[in-house]
Amino acid sequence: MYDYLRDPAAIYAESFATIEREADFAGFDAALQAVATRIIHACGMPEILPDLSYHRDICTSAIAALRNGAPIFCDCEMVTHGIIRRFLPADNDVICTLNNSETVDIAAREKTTRSAAAIDLWLDRVENSVAVFGNAPTALFHLLEQIENGAPKPAAILAFPVGFVGAAESKQAMIDSRLDVPYITLRGRKGGSAMAAAALNALASLAGKSK
Repeated sequence: MYDYLRDPAAIYAESFATIEREADFAGFDAALQAVATRIIHACGMPEILPDLSYHRDICTSAIAALRNGAPIFCDCEMVTHGIIRRFLPADNDVICTLNNSETVDIAAREKTTRSAAAIDLWLDRVENSVAVFGNAPTALFHLLEQIENGAPKPAAILAFPVGFVGAAESKQAMIDSRLDVPYITLRGRKGGSAMAAAALNALASLAGKSK
């Protein structure tokens, strides 16, 4: 028999106590700390905290949008599967257009990735939505391009593209943009669907509690 903690409540409590001990949340308000805590919990790395970048209005904007029934657009199916539906305050639609038949045609025509092409199918409903990225830098780049070209803005962008090609650059482009869309992201190569879904779940939970 291995000696390990088995009680779910005790595991949960110790996990979050460890994050509180090891992460310096100075300067974070309560809502932002809750979101950052969930992101850290998803990856097991309190050391990412200094690399989190965020717009001052990310929590208020995302929470209001979710409470108002905003759709949640995801760049990949894995993010959709990480979203805890019972947390959603208004039975919000969770949408991923990556595998739509139209996406393949757009990608071929525009000579781009399916992830980027999928963004074009968001545009009819993207205004005041919550856009969540856990995989594809090209998708984040393309959403930024579309907004710069006059497309409606989401209420919030949760940007956690991951990898060695374009991930750091796409997130930095969002940070440096003058689009004034509330966002939260993690600088550098780290990211992933678990972090993206965790951020959304934290905001959804806060939205439900504030109803």
